[in-house]
Amino acid sequence: MRAQNFQWIARGEPFHNDTVGSSGSFPPILEHLIRQRGLPLGTNLDDYLHPKLKNLADPFLIPDMKPAVERVLAAVDRGEEVCIYGDYDVDGVSSITLMRRILMSYGLTPRHFIPRRGPEGYGLSTAALTRCMQEGAKPDLLITVDCGTISIKEVAALRADGIDVLIVDHNEPELAGRPDCCALVNPKCGDAFTYLCAAGVVFKLGHALLKTRATELDLKELLDLVAVATISDIVPMVGENRIMVRHGLKSLSSTLNPGLRALQEISGMTGSTTSMDIGFRIGPRLNAAGRMDVPEDALATLITDCRRHAQELAQKLDAYNKQRQAHEGLIRREAVEMLNCDFDSLNDPVIVLGSRTWHHGVVGIVASRLMRQFHKPTFIIAIDEGGIGKGSGRSIEGISLVDAIRACQGDLITGGGHAMAAGLSIHEDQLAEFRKHFSDYVLSHSSQEQRQPKLMYDAEISFDQLSLEFLASYELLQPFGSGNPQPVFVSRQVGLSRSPLHMKNNHLRFMLRQGYHEQDAVFFGGGEHPLPNPPWDIAFTIDRNTFRGKTTLQLVIQDVRAAMIP
Repeated sequence: MRAQNFQWIARGEPFHNDTVGSSGSFPPILEHLIRQRGLPLGTNLDDYLHPKLKNLADPFLIPDMKPAVERVLAAVDRGEEVCIYGDYDVDGVSSITLMRRILMSYGLTPRHFIPRRGPEGYGLSTAALTRCMQEGAKPDLLITVDCGTISIKEVAALRADGIDVLIVDHNEPELAGRPDCCALVNPKCGDAFTYLCAAGVVFKLGHALLKTRATELDLKELLDLVAVATISDIVPMVGENRIMVRHGLKSLSSTLNPGLRALQEISGMTGSTTSMDIGFRIGPRLNAAGRMDVPEDALATLITDCRRHAQELAQKLDAYNKQRQAHEGLIRREAVEMLNCDFDSLNDPVIVLGSRTWHHGVVGIVASRLMRQFHKPTFIIAIDEGGIGKGSGRSIEGISLVDAIRACQGDLITGGGHAMAAGLSIHEDQLAEFRKHFSDYVLSHSSQEQRQPKLMYDAEISFDQLSLEFLASYELLQPFGSGNPQPVFVSRQVGLSRSPLHMKNNHLRFMLRQGYHEQDAVFFGGGEHPLPNPPWDIAFTIDRNTFRGKTTLQLVIQDVRAAMIP
């Protein structure tokens, strides 16, 4: 079974290569791509293309930043016991690492804690807090990172036990109110920087602390961690994120962090680092530890100062990632078999599947893949022996999973997250009811046109326009990600110079030909379904490929269709 065919839609006006740039200082294709990003009128293009750290805004614009700084410095002055409590994903472990480095620069020696996804679940759960208190000294101050905003009851219990709680988070606040904490540093409780990931918020707290009381810490040295977290958490690549990630990516190839260096080595990264390297090489290996219920190994990789230990830990993360891939493949095959039996890809608006044999740590990846394949809001749920399901969801543009969870809360034990990615807990016997109510929500909050799969492309170009100079111009738009997608191009009447080469995981490699010009191309997952006979029209992104010291431009195919008759 495959998804409906993509509808190809051009962003804005067609690109003409002979267009003269309005500023006269940028290549026409670059100005065209910038316009496709929808930048507000009056945006300084030089600042956008060359973002500077000096343009980072005042961190005290974030709500509760001042009381947060005061409480941290009070802990410093009193030499208090501090515990950093974080999430088990990339953003969580990166945030713990950042907070730990910041506090250590003030002379504190904080301990840290990460809940385990399977037995304890996300955030400040009772089971996780019980273990946290058993594993070390009772803290005077508990600092949560990447969690805590909706933990009203749990924070109240901690306060009753004499523990102050400082929350540094970026998740959606609870409509019912806020926890009784000494400070809730969450941009989504205000108007500024609402796009930050948790590590970005921690960085802003570090900036605020240093503005108040300086130490020898150089925050710029931590931007590599901020970049890894920001890209992995799929938050919009705009504003402060764009500035921090651009500079973080620059520093990754020469990072002082032994763990990040070891992860680059084991994943085969060479030369400059891109957002794709983070998204497909570093991020999955760090996430794999949490998915396999050993998040401490991911954190240990980031905080170790020993290069040899970092290499050993990176090898463990690589092994976890291979385990994750095996679980993912099994779940995805079984999920597609379920869909083949009872799913109408044209009319069913959502996918909700669950099984007692699925690994809870991998369901989010499968949900993401099925969402992209079928263009449906999707929840994949792992059910334990007691009939309790824990699931992860991924959505399409225009459908908020957080709002959908609120609308279906009568079917759920709990749920929350972001508009495009969320988690839930549910009793097994409520799956059918949840699927129905989730479907009703999607149908009533979106049009049929919104639910159609679309491939937005930026420009139609020919192979003779592709060159390393072309690549250099468009790479100024990096970092790519949510809110600043990698440009997609279309070329028409493309043939094959030789038969496709089949690689592992159903990937295909092509040598494509258009007129007298050839281009190397890869189509990830392209072997899963039959391709039309060439010639083709192709939609693709372009990447810089460096092998044995030679740099070439490579096409990454997004979709293929039979060529339109000219």
